[in-house]
Amino acid sequence: MTAPMPAVLQTLADLIEINSVNPNYKSGVPEADVVDYVETFFQQRSIKTWRQSVEPHRENLIALVPGRDRQRKMIFEAHMDTVSVDGMTIPPFKPVVKDGRMFGRGACDTKSGLAGMMHALADVAESSASPPCDLWFVATVDEEFAYRGVTAFCRELAVETCVVAVVAEPTELQPVVASKGLIRWVIETTGKAAHSAKPHLGVNAITSMVHVLQALEHDNLQLSTRSHPLLGNATCNVGVIRGGVQVNLVPASCRVEVDRRLLPGETSELVFQHYQAVVDQVMLDYPQVHAVMHPPMLTDLPLETPVECPPVQAMVQVLAELGCHRPPAGMPFGSDASKFGALGIPSLIFGPGSIDQAHTASEFVDCQQVLTSQEVYRRYMLSEYVLEARAGD
Repeated sequence: MTAPMPAVLQTLADLIEINSVNPNYKSGVPEADVVDYVETFFQQRSIKTWRQSVEPHRENLIALVPGRDRQRKMIFEAHMDTVSVDGMTIPPFKPVVKDGRMFGRGACDTKSGLAGMMHALADVAESSASPPCDLWFVATVDEEFAYRGVTAFCRELAVETCVVAVVAEPTELQPVVASKGLIRWVIETTGKAAHSAKPHLGVNAITSMVHVLQALEHDNLQLSTRSHPLLGNATCNVGVIRGGVQVNLVPASCRVEVDRRLLPGETSELVFQHYQAVVDQVMLDYPQVHAVMHPPMLTDLPLETPVECPPVQAMVQVLAELGCHRPPAGMPFGSDASKFGALGIPSLIFGPGSIDQAHTASEFVDCQQVLTSQEVYRRYMLSEYVLEARAGD
């Protein structure tokens, strides 16, 4: 007889079966069905929940387990949305366990962390142990597009009562204390349309963009001159280019989308000003070039939580108790954690799975890591050290 699947893995499988592709992507839908599932999970265990409206048909779900100190709280957060399923080579919503791995969209990013936190909170609520302070779990919307869920949650959060924020993302069970920020924007070159048989009568916007791209590539060399001990260098990548109408026309417009990853200490405002100066210099060097920097489409702050701070050391201690000796690390990707960090809340990113599997055509998570994450979250929720250290700051 086949042994029953551990409860947290069954919950993960249930979550994978629910399509929660971000509605800003193809085949996307609001996260409403996941909200219903998470809400029912907690209500069946008599855990208090409430919803927070973010946008029409898109709500965060918050659960609360009271602690001994009702004036303080730990935040545990995981997002419910996933990226698109286009190009996947496995059934995205039919979870399969093979060779100790569970496959499906969101298995790694980040429904495994979501399931782990849900069960950890339920374990604490159903046990005789009383957490040192209130435990707030929040399942948020829209992390994969514009961070609207966590932004809405933070707007109504009493920051001064928050001891720590732990955010679920695939970190392979390593505590992450630093992550890069970002700024994304469009650069557009404009020219003059003409027949390709007489290109001298027009101004080729694509050729103009070549000069801009060459300047960006040269500017990238200076990014290697400054490095963060956990994050390495800042990066700049041109990920999208669009220009022209048809082959026998001189193109009158060309647009590129730029992604610049920020290190702690950098701001999106100053970085944008820097690239504006780069583009301005191109137009001085090549008078035929006309280029416009459009306002940023998305910005996000870097995260940097001191390694020596008590909430980080408490996580290191919990991991050590389980035989997981993982030093605090940095990760290049963004997450909801930076929004808590920007408010001055000590913030950690921690969860099962590898970022190398996130968003992939055959996304999966290691099942044992999911089981371990549940126990790590549970122990951390009961950690006296986090609260006592914060009180003594």
